[in-house]
Amino acid sequence: MQKLDILAIGVHPDDVELSCSGTLLKHIVLGKHCGILDLTRGELGTRGSAELRTAEANNSAMLMGLAVRKQLDFKDGFFQNEETHLKEIIKIIREFRPEIILANAVSDRHPDHGRAAKLVSDACFYSGLVKIETEFDGHKQEAWRPKAVYHYIQDNFIHPDFVIDVTEFADKKREAIMCFSSQFFDPDSNEPPTPISGPEFLESLFAKMSTWGRAIGVKYAEGFTVNRYPGVKNLFDLQ
Repeated sequence: MQKLDILAIGVHPDDVELSCSGTLLKHIVLGKHCGILDLTRGELGTRGSAELRTAEANNSAMLMGLAVRKQLDFKDGFFQNEETHLKEIIKIIREFRPEIILANAVSDRHPDHGRAAKLVSDACFYSGLVKIETEFDGHKQEAWRPKAVYHYIQDNFIHPDFVIDVTEFADKKREAIMCFSSQFFDPDSNEPPTPISGPEFLESLFAKMSTWGRAIGVKYAEGFTVNRYPGVKNLFDLQ
């Protein structure tokens, strides 16, 4: 068991790469142990397959230098916020005991994203309740509640509550995204077009990062929203 500092959870295998991989890369360089949990294998995606997307996810994990990447087998498009799904996430939280959870956008074009945001947020709370009992690999788990849950921003433009400078890691973020070559622009692909497969999609993603970066005087930033407002030790912590 590897204790994590940050666990980023995405409902689809490329959600984290698209939205907050720059933040993970930055904290890995700072010596933090970071991991990713994919709730589904993205089997309903128009392009590629579940098997291919799992292979792409593993390639991205190696590129990013993650401490761990796990995939659950929730049913893409049809998972629900109920006991069975909650407990599977609780088991992972209690196994890796992350200090911080990064989760899907609270609302988005894809209905899975907002539903996963609520599911993960609820699981983080319930994971701290000692009367909810779980077992992993035959041993009883202890309760664990992360210190904070932050929601990354996805397709819809949501005003962030805070942003993180990821300028230094923008190129590697692009590499991590392109590990999912089945999903994004490839002029030689025979797969059907999707809203994210054109060349303009990544342009718009980095334009959004540029907008957030400009607000704090840097080239690129990633934005997050919060369920409760964050505190800072003093005014000089703010950029």
